[in-house]
Amino acid sequence: MWKEFKEFSMKGNMVDLAIGVIIGGAFGKVVTSIVNDIIMPPVGLLLGKVPFKDLFLSLNGKSYPNLEAAKADSAVTLNYGQFLSTLIDFLIVAFVIFMVVKQLNRLRKKEDPKPAPKPEIKECPECLSEIPIKATRCKYCTAAVGELRGEQA
Repeated sequence: MWKEFKEFSMKGNMVDLAIGVIIGGAFGKVVTSIVNDIIMPPVGLLLGKVPFKDLFLSLNGKSYPNLEAAKADSAVTLNYGQFLSTLIDFLIVAFVIFMVVKQLNRLRKKEDPKPAPKPEIKECPECLSEIPIKATRCKYCTAAVGELRGEQA
């Protein structure tokens, strides 16, 4: 059982998948940092010098100065600032993945498949034996084949 598990886990696809998950997780953290630390602060500045993640709507009707105060009062809040940050984070990751897949597909299209080799044998119309493509007579039944009978090889 251990041997089977080892063979399964060490297959190329499994290792590639593990590497992809690890790199994807790290890439997600980088994108989250870009969104939270670079993109959202200027947006919050434009919206009245408010940290973007602190934008919320209290659903109990009370007014709170910030999200921490609302959470301290156990108020139910709609945290649209955090949602928008997460949405922008997702859109950036989705766009990057789209671009990577698009480039991979473009590279795959450039690889011209080798043309199919020309057949070296044909079938005798009389006895259905395989004969060389250039033959004009079947070596088994001696029937005329190919160009002598008006057929194209």
